Formats: sequence, structure tokens, C-alpha cells
Amino acid sequence: MARFFIALFLLVVAQPVLANDWQALRAPGAVVLMRHALAPGTGDPGHFDLARCETQRNLDARGRAQAQAIGQMLAAQGIGFDHVFSSQWCRCRDTAQLLELGPVDDQPALNSFFQNYGAEAAQTQAAMRLIQENAGQRLFLVTHQVNIRALTGEGARSGEMIVAQLREGRLQVTGRVMIAP
Repeated sequence: MARFFIALFLLVVAQPVLANDWQALRAPGAVVLMRHALAPGTGDPGHFDLARCETQRNLDARGRAQAQAIGQMLAAQGIGFDHVFSSQWCRCRDTAQLLELGPVDDQPALNSFFQNYGAEAAQTQAAMRLIQENAGQRLFLVTHQVNIRALTGEGARSGEMIVAQLREGRLQVTGRVMIAP
């Protein structure tokens, strides 16, 4: 059993870290916005159905491994969260579950508006309400590139975590963490 934990530790430690803002992740009231792990392609197929994962763009094997490695790295660093929220898209829910940070709460406010930019303002306001309603708590949100950019003004790569603090009703970016797939 000890060998298993040593091997797991070495696996986690061996993962290349592209950004290292662990202090931002540890800060009280940290809000982490993570773009779902690797899911090849862009957007979703024309026959997309939110209730059927097989109609969506999903995580591939590298994406699943990436999500697990990120969760293991967070656990190895002793970093936990009060709430884990996810978009209802399968690639986001799967990422959130593979992180193993706790129960995952699906939130429509975190759903993508990539194929309907007319929904951006309402979607972003709903996401900010969710964050404000949980102010002061440590939040982990798994969502999409468009949502992260709308909320923070910054883009994120697959699996990248943008760390922010809620200040004066807005999210202020305080750090980034990217663990290579």
C-alpha cells in the first residue's frame, strides 16, 4: 500500500506545472474557473443534445487523464473547496467528477454560449450571481472558454485554472495554474 502512495506521489509531482500560483489557490475566498479538460474539436456538433453525451464533444483519454492529474495535484497540495460547480455539458461534468474534489453541482449559469453569443450578457450575469451568492467561500467552477473570458477578461486553455477573488462585485484575477496533459 505504501508503494502505491509513493508511486502516486511521484506521478503527481512529475507532472509539469506550466504556471505555479498555488498561493492564489490557497487564499480564502478563492474562485477558480477551470476550462474543461482536453476535448478535441471546437464547439459542438449540429445534432447536439444537452441530455445525451454521445451527441456532444467529449473528453478524450488525454482529457480524462488530465482531469485526474489536476485533481491529484490539488489533493497533494492540500487544496480543497467549499463548492464544486459545473456546466451541464458532459465534458465539464466529467472533468469536475474526475477531479474528485467533492460533490459536483450542475449549474446552467456555467453553460456555454459559444453557439449563441446573444445569451452572453444574461449568462454572465447569472454566473456572477452564483459567485456572489457564495461570496467568501472557496469555489471551483468547471466551465467553458467563452464563460471564463466573459467573467474575467482572460482566456484559458483546456484544463487551465484561472484563480480570482470577488472584489467590489467583480472578479479580479489573482493567479493561474496549468498542469500539462
